[in-house]
Amino acid sequence: MLVTVAHSLLDDVVARVPGMQGSFTATPLPGGLTNRNYRVTSASGRDVVVRLSSEQSALLAIDRDAECANSTAAASTGVAPDVLAYLPEFGALVIEWIDGRTFDEAELDDAETLARVAATCRRLHAGPRFVGDFDMFALQRRYLELVLSRGFRLPPSYLDFAPVLTTIRGAMAVRDEGTVPCHNDLLAANIMADDTQLWLVDFEYSGNADPCFELGNLCSEAHLGTDRLEHLVAAYFGVATAGKVARTRLFGIMSDYGWTLWASIQAATSELDFDFWSWGLQKYERATAELRGPDLPRLITEVQQP
Repeated sequence: MLVTVAHSLLDDVVARVPGMQGSFTATPLPGGLTNRNYRVTSASGRDVVVRLSSEQSALLAIDRDAECANSTAAASTGVAPDVLAYLPEFGALVIEWIDGRTFDEAELDDAETLARVAATCRRLHAGPRFVGDFDMFALQRRYLELVLSRGFRLPPSYLDFAPVLTTIRGAMAVRDEGTVPCHNDLLAANIMADDTQLWLVDFEYSGNADPCFELGNLCSEAHLGTDRLEHLVAAYFGVATAGKVARTRLFGIMSDYGWTLWASIQAATSELDFDFWSWGLQKYERATAELRGPDLPRLITEVQQP
């Protein structure tokens, strides 16, 4: 439902967007666990998206300046909407409206769709370097220090897996091939499709990262099985070698394990009406099933092979 917005933060933001001065209507957009998002339509019919960030950004290690720079770089590759305005004093980012649909997890469980996603990722990864680096191992440690220092909740036995994480990180360092500009948060809701192409949105956690983290994170967020993961790896690299499959699976495990702490922080600090704790426990259970599973020793071996 369209609602007229007056005398609000949106008024201040929209007044500073080129071509959007005057009256407008705003529709809250669904989704988003750290921000408020609006589709804003001017009296002339122009549409934009206004994202108002939350105060949790610093706790969650989100750099809004870097997000703007990386969103702009991503737009230059043609896979992300144009950035129209960045107003840090209002915590606002304004981007072009994409007239398309948002994906859901079920749609990603499809070989043809995954091939399109892989091609979109390659296009982003071949683009300009991003501001800042993204390393889930480092981010997990940062989140853990915050959770422990603030007394936030930890899932049962969370700390018991520290030794195996050290082993995994050491094994993955053997064949480290560098980083590329990555989105790093490719849940289905951050992938859109119009009549001609796929689009990636929401670059809050973007940074230069291992491309296998991009693929592994996507698979973990969409709850894809091993067969789909192998198909995604093959679509991205041209062939699904044992080493690349192992690397992607291990990053998928690390994605679930690390974002569990993101959920703990959100559960303790966010004002949104969302069960972050249960959401995080689901990720933790998937991670621990893999960390305790029979495939882990083989993955650690294979990720070190040429």
